[in-house]
Amino acid sequence: MTDDVRISTLDNGLRVVTDSMASVESATIGVWVGTGSRAEEPEVNGAAHFLEHMAFKGTTSRSALDIALEVEAVGGSFNAYTARENTAYFMKVLRNDVGLATDILADILQHPTFDEEELRRERGVILQEIGQAHDTPDDIIYDYFQETAYPDQAMGRPILGTSDLVRNMPRDALIGFMKERYQAGNMVLVAAGAVDHDQIVEQARQNFGDLTNAPLNQQEPARYEGGDFRENRESEQVHLKLGFESASYGADDQFDFAVLSNILGGGMSSRLFQEVREKRGLVYSIFAYASAFQDSGLFGIYAGTGPDEVPELLPIVCDELVKLPDTISGEELERARAQLKASLLMGMESTSNRADQLGNQMLVYGRPWSMEELIEKIDAVTDDSLAGAPKKLIPSKPTLTAIGPLAKLDSYDALLARLTCSA
Repeated sequence: MTDDVRISTLDNGLRVVTDSMASVESATIGVWVGTGSRAEEPEVNGAAHFLEHMAFKGTTSRSALDIALEVEAVGGSFNAYTARENTAYFMKVLRNDVGLATDILADILQHPTFDEEELRRERGVILQEIGQAHDTPDDIIYDYFQETAYPDQAMGRPILGTSDLVRNMPRDALIGFMKERYQAGNMVLVAAGAVDHDQIVEQARQNFGDLTNAPLNQQEPARYEGGDFRENRESEQVHLKLGFESASYGADDQFDFAVLSNILGGGMSSRLFQEVREKRGLVYSIFAYASAFQDSGLFGIYAGTGPDEVPELLPIVCDELVKLPDTISGEELERARAQLKASLLMGMESTSNRADQLGNQMLVYGRPWSMEELIEKIDAVTDDSLAGAPKKLIPSKPTLTAIGPLAKLDSYDALLARLTCSA
């Protein structure tokens, strides 16, 4: 943590975190809630995302139009997002309007009306969003991948919910979910940019001081299983995702997988991009990533290719995976470290990125991480630890999802045999 980052906790348990940036005139202020889609029961899947859509749609003292007019009258903007383990609501304003932003955030999170007409309209918007996702293979394949990796459990259900559930989601279910999960101890108020910590704390006390703080029900633990999912459909491309269980937040090897994903498929110099696209011309897009959750993680590889290129593509990806432990060079390691550190440092120039990073760190770790600490973690990835990361991936049951004309795609058993023999 730097001297510019300060933390206070209100009497009700709400944490207030600020990151003062002397060189800017704007600020991003928001509330990060430690609740996402994995906190939902099956019958209300989609509730967390529905709530996010209802943000800024009207309170007991402001209509949806009133909120939009107030924010835009000062040149501000607002947004929100829902993830599997958290939801965020945030606004960007000039320094003199931070108090207004705090007041509006407190209002929408404590006094929403869930007006029936607004609910009807937003229900239709979400149904359109679900329909659009299903019509976009390189979008919906992420949901299929998550569900195949974590079947029959909250971690695997789609963030948007299903059309049937959203269409029939009762108003009381949204009110109940918000009342249960939006507790002071499960929320963090974050402000980054042209802000004064003491002023933000006082504004938080005035606006959020009456927020309740009840114990939360425990979320269902994540159980990675892996498996195979295929959807044959007419299209010009086959969309593939191959992945394995990797590291959770705070695990000793969390940063090993971040560096590994960069070497394998993190940019134009990565192995997969060079081997699959540049040398062979089999894909337009291919990349790897590592995502962490509280008690699990996923290492994934995405590729979009033509139906006739599928038989060649998957074996190459498997070969690149299994030869990683013995072939990572010091030059690759240094380049991957440099890319990750540059991305972090460049992100620090944005008030929104800083606020998002602080909000998520507070929810996950209970404290902010300094940039020096993050860089130290990246630099601590060694040749030996990096070589050990893929050896942990391959023995786990892979997750393979595919959409498109799949007649030439190898069977799941053939994939298992290739990985087993190669390993």
